[in-house]
Parts: sequence; structure tokens; C-alpha cells
Amino acid sequence: MSYKQLFKIGEFSRLMHVTVKTLRHYEQKGLLAPAEVDEWTGYRYYTLDQMQRLGTILDLKALGFSLEEIRDLFELGSHVPNVDLLSAKIRDTERQLRLLVRRRERLLQWRDSRKKLDTMEQFTIQSLPEIIVASHREIIPNYEALGPMLVNKVAPEMQRLGCKCPLPGYCFTIEHNKEYTPTDVDIEYCEQVEEAFEGSTVVQCKTISAVPMALCMKHYGAYERFYASYIEAFRHIEEHGYKVAGQPRTAYVDGIWNQEDSAKWLSIIQIPIRKV
Repeated sequence: MSYKQLFKIGEFSRLMHVTVKTLRHYEQKGLLAPAEVDEWTGYRYYTLDQMQRLGTILDLKALGFSLEEIRDLFELGSHVPNVDLLSAKIRDTERQLRLLVRRRERLLQWRDSRKKLDTMEQFTIQSLPEIIVASHREIIPNYEALGPMLVNKVAPEMQRLGCKCPLPGYCFTIEHNKEYTPTDVDIEYCEQVEEAFEGSTVVQCKTISAVPMALCMKHYGAYERFYASYIEAFRHIEEHGYKVAGQPRTAYVDGIWNQEDSAKWLSIIQIPIRKV
């Protein structure tokens, strides 16, 4: 009878570079039971066979097989996937690769957009493309109510409707009051979506026309101070020979949803203009 080397769980863990917690998890999953368990001490012992089995588990995991798939292979008496299973895994890997490539592209766009914002001068002239948006219009008691309205009402409804928003994201408001009022603000919130959708009583789908030329200005701080930035923006328009050519909008970059400190809220005032 040949002698079999036994390894305590800690030693086995160290040799195989796998945590004890992971070994216990594999045991619970029915993947890797110890060769022996001391009935008095509860110590678990592993052999060379368990090393080979664990090596197979680690190799298959590295190739994208789930623990359930690996367990099924072992139950079938095979440690090697057949051609059909390998082909299916290759297709799944290709699908994940496409998703990762798209994610990378969107992250790059987001990063480049943030870089552009960080280096953006106080005033810039830009064109605004035609977009499809999810729109919600409401009379809110004051500007401070804008953030809670977006977080508690608009965002959950857009999620329920399955709206998909492109990164880095573009959302803005349009005020419909005929004159300034600090209360009962008639405001429309719009957020760009990837494609048209079936709206609801809370959120509608609409197309916003392109703006060939718009004055864009950064605004840092709480929303009730928008008027100060509008004064600067309209003064710049007047001094540089432009004329307002459409309804102003305010785009939101950072706000209550990602910054607790209102001093760090970043908005972009966008005013359609044309040369006089």
C-alpha cells in the first residue's frame, strides 16, 4: 500500500495560493472535499489528488467557467469541456468582449468630456446637436426643490420605462415662466436618451432640435444663484455682437446626485445665439 502525503488546510492553502475561505467555499459547493477530516479535531487534510483537482478548478475558472459549470463537469466524470461547451464559452467570451469594448469607448468619451469641461473657459461658443430626450415638466415650489424632484420622481420613472442614457450623459432644464419668480417655478427637465421610448404621464419622449450656435457658461454653486451667471452671460452676448436666438437651457454636470457640497455643483448655462 503506497503512502499518501497529507496536507493540513493551512499548508494546502499556502502551497496552492488559495485562501482557506475559498477552500471552504469550494467544499460547500461540492467541488473540493478534503481527503480526510479528523473526527476529533475537525482538521481537514488534502492530498496530491486534491491539488490536481484544485488546479483544474482554477484553470477552468480562469477560462470563464462558473463554479456550477465546473461542478457539472466533475459530476459527469470529466474535467475537460467538450467541443460544444467550449464553443458556447467562446461565443459568450466574444459577447463580453464586445460589451467591454463599448464600455471602454463610453468611458473614454466620459473622460474626454470631463477633461473638456475642466479646461473650458468661462465662455465658449458651441453647437448643440439634435437629441432625443426624456422630458418632465412640473411647477416646483422653488429652485431648491429641483434636485429632490429629479432624484425621487424623474430618475425612478425613467428607470421603470427602461430609458437608456448615453455616457457621459446630458441633462438640462428649460424654464417656462414668462417672468422671473423665486416660487412656483414652471420648469422642464430633459435628459438625453439613446432611442425613442413609450412615455408615461410622468416622463414623455420628445426630440430637441439642433442649435447651430450657443453661448455656454460654467456655473458653480446652488441653483438659486443662476441669475448672477445669467447676468454675466447676457452681458457677454451683448458686448460681443450676438443676439439671443432661442430659449436658454441649463445643463447639469455635478449636483445633489453626486456632490453633497452645493459649492461643487457644476452647471452649464447654454443660450442659443446668432451674430447680429
